[in-house]
Amino acid sequence: MSAQIPISTFKPYRGEKARLARAYDYLILVLALFLFIGSFHLHFALTVGDWDFWVDWKDRQWWPLVTPLIGITFPAAVQAVLWDKFRLPLGATLCVAALLIGTWVTRVFAYHYWNYFPINMVLPATMIPGALVLDTLLMLTNSLTITSIFGGGAFALLFYPTNWPIFGMFHQPVEVANSQLTIADLFGFQYIRTGMPEYLRIIERGTLRTYGQYATPLSAFCSALLCSLMYPLWWHIGKWFATTRYLSKI
Repeated sequence: MSAQIPISTFKPYRGEKARLARAYDYLILVLALFLFIGSFHLHFALTVGDWDFWVDWKDRQWWPLVTPLIGITFPAAVQAVLWDKFRLPLGATLCVAALLIGTWVTRVFAYHYWNYFPINMVLPATMIPGALVLDTLLMLTNSLTITSIFGGGAFALLFYPTNWPIFGMFHQPVEVANSQLTIADLFGFQYIRTGMPEYLRIIERGTLRTYGQYATPLSAFCSALLCSLMYPLWWHIGKWFATTRYLSKI
């Protein structure tokens, strides 16, 4: 029979050992934060891409449809970990804040200071209001189903109106060379980008003309439906990545 080791023999770190262990933990947390910011930013840039990058690509149809649909992926996965393991209702807000940090660093230093694009042309959109609603619903209901349906829907429906105060000014019409276009389109014609001319878009032509001027509400509700389906998918992906396994034999 194996002898029982008394608990009193296990002593916590003190003094220099404790300080080194704490400093090592902080270093790992900072590196993990930068790794997460980079991975979410790369995922977002490769999927949403130009629709959330250039101001003349932020139209009324595809921008409110694609951006929330991709933006809810990482928040759902992180919520599954932080809520299931630690009961912390801040996964979505943490993810969106991390994405904004990485996006602002890239837009300011890589495109404004390095490539001389005006910062108004590469302004990132915000998803913090939708993330706050997502975290609040998860905290109040503790239900994946309710959070998927109502939280995922609110995440998509709040995206366009919360960004309109930022980007609404760029949709003002102007007349240039006997043609009417928006200020956002004028940015696209004045500042040359690689890949021209496919980057030249008339922002008000990328809409569902079959439905007249109501393209944005239709795109928002379509995105809300897709976000309600995307949220539980990525919740289970995050839960699978955070599965705890115990070794019975070493």
